[in-house]
Amino acid sequence: LKCPPLAQASQPSNLFPFQLASILSTMPTIDDLGKVSFSVIAREWRCKFSEDAGKLALTKAQELLEKYESQIKAVPHVKNVQRIVCGGCLDFKVIISAPAVAFPDWEATKFEPEEAFLKELAEIDGITAIETQTYTLTEI
Repeated sequence: LKCPPLAQASQPSNLFPFQLASILSTMPTIDDLGKVSFSVIAREWRCKFSEDAGKLALTKAQELLEKYESQIKAVPHVKNVQRIVCGGCLDFKVIISAPAVAFPDWEATKFEPEEAFLKELAEIDGITAIETQTYTLTEI
């Protein structure tokens, strides 16, 4: 994914919200024809949880998310933090989104605190299939 140039600002983290809005008015696109645009990039952390012991693994995953909540929300320019749980599929997901122009700064930190969060998540009995994914978001 390629984002538009940062205009005259040297780093997205130094931008004021109105500057970000101005830069995002020329949204990046994914396709060659420029029809599939986006303004937000999200990072998803996901896993499966066991139904054993009253879904204790899910409870522990939620507690871990609460432990890291302030660090996640402190990511520069974070737009949204969401938690998704599917009781049928046994999915636990955390989605952190940021403006496309600011996302490379977070990526450069290896999505801090991703590594520590996922390491602790892996230590929870009943948590399996830990994965990450990056994708774009756009409101229609």
